[in-house]
Amino acid sequence: MSAHDSDVHTISPELPAMFDGMKLAAVATVLYVIVRCLNLKSTTAPPDLTYQDTPLNHFLLKSCSQLTKEYIPPLLWGKSGHLQTALYGKLGRVSAPHPSGIRKYLPMPDGATATFDLFEPVGDHRTGDDITMVICPGIGNHSEKHYIRTFVDYAQKDGYRCAVLNHLGALPNIELTSPRMFTYGCTWEFAAMVGYIKRAYAQTQLIVVGFSLGGNIVCKFLGENMSNQERVLCCVSVCQGYSALRAQETFLQWDQFRRFYNFLMADNMKKIILSHRHSLFVGNSVKMIAGDLGRLYTATSLMQIDDNIMRKFHGHSSLKEYYEKESCVHYIHNVNVPLLLVNAADDPLVHDSLLKIPRTLAVFISNPKPQSSKDVLLADQISELCFFVA
Repeated sequence: MSAHDSDVHTISPELPAMFDGMKLAAVATVLYVIVRCLNLKSTTAPPDLTYQDTPLNHFLLKSCSQLTKEYIPPLLWGKSGHLQTALYGKLGRVSAPHPSGIRKYLPMPDGATATFDLFEPVGDHRTGDDITMVICPGIGNHSEKHYIRTFVDYAQKDGYRCAVLNHLGALPNIELTSPRMFTYGCTWEFAAMVGYIKRAYAQTQLIVVGFSLGGNIVCKFLGENMSNQERVLCCVSVCQGYSALRAQETFLQWDQFRRFYNFLMADNMKKIILSHRHSLFVGNSVKMIAGDLGRLYTATSLMQIDDNIMRKFHGHSSLKEYYEKESCVHYIHNVNVPLLLVNAADDPLVHDSLLKIPRTLAVFISNPKPQSSKDVLLADQISELCFFVA
């Protein structure tokens, strides 16, 4: 055998076939994951509606055909709640509009300064009436977010004036003027904005709109005091969770990656709080500030931040008390204006168990022996006025 022959290595003919098989298996695995993650095999259907058989609800169904039409999502990513959340919630549309508004500043009794942006209509309302949408954005959001700008742009063109609350501490270029920022259910700033609109536009009627955390705030605001419902035509709540106490349990689960979303939102809350640390922790001892900041840095969930920081702004003694008193589920039965509650069936944040709350509000199942006086209250005051869409 020559030296050259000793350097020759032979490859078994079975190896290329084995490599091809591994490639096919890898491709099949990737395709399977894509199909599952993008939810491509799910069927489309009309929205799931819960409502009472009333003339008002029939008019709503007749005038808003989207409520009864089958939802046809965009191809590839449109069936995935995760991708919809990422693309629309974070990135927004390809070319988000930039409506022109005026920023208003409202001094609060405790020294805080509430801000909201006011957008005048750019067209006539088809009824000829003066109608203002008072809008409350989601957690840590404000009037400059893509989804808010897009919503306002559509509303302006349809003849609506829009007032958008900027959550206290959410705008990076607006300093806090008191040791307090927005919380899950504090309605003070929203009430101040609504009060301003009522005084400045004596003839206007209001449509109240809230997104996510903002949905909780607006429903709680209306239910806190009957006078808050004066001159309100209706309320629309979009994708809220109704009860923070019930939601906290689901937020720690990995189902639908809620635990991951919880971590991301907690990280964003950390950034907001830390950007205002000099205003929020003023007056406390160095030891207390170090302790609060230490717990903030190590927090990995919204519940930890709420327990260590947020509940203290309003003097709540425990996280349970904070969530109980800040959740609209304890106030929403007092709402006597038409109420449209909208939730996405594939919302990765709002667990399906939480949707029992709006379904109970929207329809009362006859029971010869009601479980409590609250059931009767819901049947008498809410069922004919509430409309739930999932």
